[in-house]
Amino acid sequence: MSKRAAAALIAGTMVAMLSACGSGGGDSTEGSGSGGKLTVGFSQVGAESGWRTANTKSVQDAAKKAGVTLKFSDAQQKQENQIKAIRSFIQQKVDVIAFSPVVESGWDTVLKEAKDAKIPVVLTDRAVDSKDESLYASFLGSDFVEEGRKAGDWLVKEYEGKTDAVNIVELQGTTGSAPANDRKAGFTDVIKADPKFKIVASQTGDFTRAKGKEVMQAFLKSQPKIDVLYAHNDDMALGAIQAIEEAGKKPGTDIKIISVDGIKDAFTAMSQGKINVDVECNPLLGDQLMDLIKKVKAGEKVERRIKTEEGVFTQDQAAAALPNRQY
Repeated sequence: MSKRAAAALIAGTMVAMLSACGSGGGDSTEGSGSGGKLTVGFSQVGAESGWRTANTKSVQDAAKKAGVTLKFSDAQQKQENQIKAIRSFIQQKVDVIAFSPVVESGWDTVLKEAKDAKIPVVLTDRAVDSKDESLYASFLGSDFVEEGRKAGDWLVKEYEGKTDAVNIVELQGTTGSAPANDRKAGFTDVIKADPKFKIVASQTGDFTRAKGKEVMQAFLKSQPKIDVLYAHNDDMALGAIQAIEEAGKKPGTDIKIISVDGIKDAFTAMSQGKINVDVECNPLLGDQLMDLIKKVKAGEKVERRIKTEEGVFTQDQAAAALPNRQY
């Protein structure tokens, strides 16, 4: 073989090799070099409660079952951590970004970056407050306003026909978060029609058991008469129960307790008479989320708002339902 022919053969081989190595490499829709396997970047609020832990496990298990590569980030309840995680997902060219926003506002800039990178975004569990709905493909989660209304409906029915003032203390969720804003709004909307219901103190407990106990201790010291506690989640309610018992009062009797979530620990407390009613908020969204993500990636038309089905449980239902609680 002549030197010229040999050189041409080597050059042709190198071009072919370079073409093969580069195929698809510049396409941002490929799953981070995952050979066609769907890659999802998921930013979680944190691990502040039993509900959140169950929600994380549900997403991780569902991703594994669905054959989805999940890049997981724990924001530790800080918005700046979530924004940093979303930007990292964009740089990694994931196929879809899913996240549960710590707070409602302040997302437009980073979501515009995802849109410009042609990476669809799915909101899960919590919504964002944005006028530009093109920044996300869909929102999967509970109706927090409706949860607040259900809590208020139970209270109104419980005190039906009674005229004495009902003093309520409220343990709010993380300030600025969708569940805190909406659960308060729904509850207030129902009870405002009857002047006997008075929210005498309202403060954030950050959705944690420790802060719920701390704030309830302060309520008990500052309020001479408390008839009802409305907690935006079970962990805060369970912390408050500790404070009530340490103050020598009987939770569920001396102070009626309304809570939201429906975790197993709360059902145990209900069966013991310590929580009067629990409005369910289902954390097991993993399978629904994976199905939604696949549809979004495939370009299928999806609903802008997908609600989860949930119920309301009282003390007489708690013992029977407890063995079947998955979280």
